[in-house]
Amino acid sequence: MKYDIIVSSGKTRLGEIATTRSEIPTPVFVPVGTRGTVKTLSNEELESFGARIILGNTYHLYLRPGHQIIEKLGGLHKFTGWKGSFLTDSGGYQLFSLKALNKIDDKGVDFQSHIDGSQHRFTPIDVIDIQLSMGADIIMPLDVCTPYPVDEKTSKKDMERTIAWFGISNTRFIEKGGPERGQALLPIVQGATYIDQRLYCLEKLLEYDAPGIAIGGLSVGEPKEDRIRVLENILPHFPEEKLRYLMGVGTPEDILEAVEMGIDMFDCVIPTRNARNGTLFTRFGKMIIKAARYAEDQGPVDPECPCPACRGYSRAFIRHLLSVGEILGLRLASLHNVYFYLNLMERIREAIERDEFAQFKARLMADLGKSNDSV
Repeated sequence: MKYDIIVSSGKTRLGEIATTRSEIPTPVFVPVGTRGTVKTLSNEELESFGARIILGNTYHLYLRPGHQIIEKLGGLHKFTGWKGSFLTDSGGYQLFSLKALNKIDDKGVDFQSHIDGSQHRFTPIDVIDIQLSMGADIIMPLDVCTPYPVDEKTSKKDMERTIAWFGISNTRFIEKGGPERGQALLPIVQGATYIDQRLYCLEKLLEYDAPGIAIGGLSVGEPKEDRIRVLENILPHFPEEKLRYLMGVGTPEDILEAVEMGIDMFDCVIPTRNARNGTLFTRFGKMIIKAARYAEDQGPVDPECPCPACRGYSRAFIRHLLSVGEILGLRLASLHNVYFYLNLMERIREAIERDEFAQFKARLMADLGKSNDSV
C-alpha cells in the first residue's frame, strides 16, 4: 500500500491510497461490509457510487463462513466478487463490546461466539494469520478497544497491551510475507481520552514505520468534546506523509470536523444502520422517514439527489415499505444513505482541491442543522 498527498489546504489533505487492486482518493469513507457485503447493496451499486474500498469484519467472517473456506475459495475478493480493495478490521471492537463473553490476558482473548456459544481464542498472531489468509489489502492488528468511561490505570494497561500486541503482529506480518504481497498492516493508537497515553502510544507505534496510523477508541460513547480534544492534541504529532485513519466515526458533521483536522479515512455503520431504522441523511439534516407527515408525501427524499431511491420512489412509498418490513424499503434507504456518504466525500475532495474547504464546511454545517421541511 502507498499513500500520497496531492494537495494540502490548511490541515486538510487531498490524497490517494494505492493498493494492488485500486486507487482510492482521500479523504475517503469506507462502507462497512461486516460479513463481506454492505447490507442490501450489490457490488455494482457500490462501484457506481464511487466506492473503491469496503470493510470486512474479521470476527464475523471467522465465525461464518470461516477464513479457511474463504481462503479455499480464492480469498475475499474472489469469494465476494468485489473488485476493489478490502480493509479488514481485527474484530477487537466486537470482542471487547461483548465483555460478558470474553476474557483477556497478555497473550490474547478467549471469547464465546454470540451465535452458538462455542469457545474460541484470538491472539495477535491468529488475527494476522486469519486476515492474511483472506487476502485483505489493508489489515488491522488485534488491539484493546478500551470502553468509556475508564480510569487512567485501566486505560494505561490496555494501551500498553495494544503496543505489545502490535509488535507481535508486525513480526508475524513480515514473516508471512504480507509486504511482498502488497498488503499493509496499520497500527492503532489507543489511550482513551488521556492525551499523555495517546502520545506515548503514538511514539512507540511510529517506530515500526507503517504507511499509515489508525486512531481507535474514539467512537465508544465518549462525549464529542473529548474526541475533538484528543484529536486536536495528538494529530500535530502525526507524520505528515502517513495515512490517518479514524476508526468508527461517524456522522456527516463528525467527518467534516475531522477532515478539517487532517483525517484521511473513516468507517462507520451509521449509513446502513440508520437506514434500517428509517433515518435518512439529506442536505438539510436527518429525515425520520417513518414520521406520519410523510405518509402521503409524493416527493423524493431529496429532489437534488440522483441516487436510485430518490430518482424512482416517493417518501410515502419508502415510508410504507419500511413500516411493513419490506426488504425493498431497507434497500432503498440504504442505497440513499450510502450514496449520500460517498457523495459527501467527493464534494469534500473537490472543495479541498479548490482550496475552499472552510467555506464548504461552514455552508454544509449550517444546512445540516436546518429542518427537513426545507427539502
